[in-house]
Amino acid sequence: MGIPKVVVIGAGVGGLTAAAALARSGFDVTVLEAHIYPGGCAGTFFHQGYHFDAGATLAGGFYPGGPMDKVAAAVGLDNWPARPTQRAMVVHPPHGQPVTRWADDRRWAERRAAFGPAAQHFWRWQEHTADALWALALDSPAWPPQTLSEGRTLLQSGLHWLGQNPRRHLHPALALDAFRPAAVHLTGVPDRLRLFVDAQLLISAQTTSATANALYAASALDLPRRGVVHLTGGMGAIARTLVQALERNGGRILYRHEAERIVRRKGRPVAVEIRHRRRRRALPADIVIANLPPWNAARLLADDLPLRLRQLSASPHTGWGAFMVYAGVDGALIPPDFALHHQLIVREPLAEGNTVFMSVSPAWDANRTPAGKRAITFSTHTRLADWWQLAQQDPAAYKARKNDYAARLLAAAEAILPGLRAAADLVLPGTPVTFERFTRRVEGWVGGFPQTSLFHAWGPRLGPNLWLVGDSIFPGQSTAAVALGGLRIARSVQAEGVNGHK
Repeated sequence: MGIPKVVVIGAGVGGLTAAAALARSGFDVTVLEAHIYPGGCAGTFFHQGYHFDAGATLAGGFYPGGPMDKVAAAVGLDNWPARPTQRAMVVHPPHGQPVTRWADDRRWAERRAAFGPAAQHFWRWQEHTADALWALALDSPAWPPQTLSEGRTLLQSGLHWLGQNPRRHLHPALALDAFRPAAVHLTGVPDRLRLFVDAQLLISAQTTSATANALYAASALDLPRRGVVHLTGGMGAIARTLVQALERNGGRILYRHEAERIVRRKGRPVAVEIRHRRRRRALPADIVIANLPPWNAARLLADDLPLRLRQLSASPHTGWGAFMVYAGVDGALIPPDFALHHQLIVREPLAEGNTVFMSVSPAWDANRTPAGKRAITFSTHTRLADWWQLAQQDPAAYKARKNDYAARLLAAAEAILPGLRAAADLVLPGTPVTFERFTRRVEGWVGGFPQTSLFHAWGPRLGPNLWLVGDSIFPGQSTAAVALGGLRIARSVQAEGVNGHK
């Protein structure tokens, strides 16, 4: 038959991980990217001398034996262009002192001072549970299992973990937490801890403690302990490094090439129809990996939809989008020891400018900005429907809302960076409408599905030789998580070849 041809649609971190790993194992791999740079929502774009992180700004999983370590081994990387940090972020509640999220043992004293001794039992549960789940996920990330082989592997890994893990008192709690929300572990704690946890879960699980699955929440809250780094050149350095590995391994990436249709015969992919400028052609494919949201993948398959895609709602209108502000500021505004990541909690309800995540480019990464300047990315969760209704029916109101949201985010940030607005020489707002235009994600939906149930999680296999990767696929939600999803697909394809699963 010859060397199997793999086509990856979209140069996000998950798709590039799968592509580089498969190219290294001998597959003929082509990545299609509609934009001019890789990374998607975890990319870094250039504007007026600044390099801004487009969406994701916090990089984790870079610890020995962790997700990004496993990715490096799978794709043949010696290292990442990364600098570790022990200070993952600073969280600013509406009242009281800021709380630093330390990766080292300073975290215990910090949390005791912020939330009191009554909160310590919550953090012990969170860390013990996260340790167990990360160990299990790294050993066998195949959840939910989609084949008998994956089921057997998951069972074997679980039994091995039960035999080796010394904390056997956790086992009943782990089973119960698979079916209940994180809020059950927040009874009797100060309300400021509940608010802190809710704000952190919104950015890591797309929901709050009342509905976030307890097991997923424990793992998501563990990000500061999981190898947070600052990347030279911004978040897009992950994708750029993976592209280098892909090409070194014999694969290729085609920029400005947009997939228009996945062609299938007898349920299996045979080609991807693509457009480059005004030219259209069909690219042969034995295996297709769509690094896309489910709605985008459904559009490429037209009426030939696998069951999971047929069950989708008509649009992601009820999901989250992001409102962004990209600001270039005078570097003198930023104090010398200022943390590079901050979460600002203004008030409840969370989102819509009431919580703001802010990331500042490092002073040592001078190539990201004009001389003497710093780049700042701000974001807040926002509902999609209102933006689209205004954009389509009332452009003036859409523009006014965009300006109002930008002012909200900058005003929130001035609480910790006084004089921010006066020091800004560039303020560039972006809405979900903007996100759809630049990332092609339907309606600007970002972040993946809210993690309310482990049993509603999406697996990557859509059909024989047809895969989905990205933040909608479990474990989703972060660059480290989507990279694990890409590794899962690469391993499955390596094991199955073009025979696929029937």
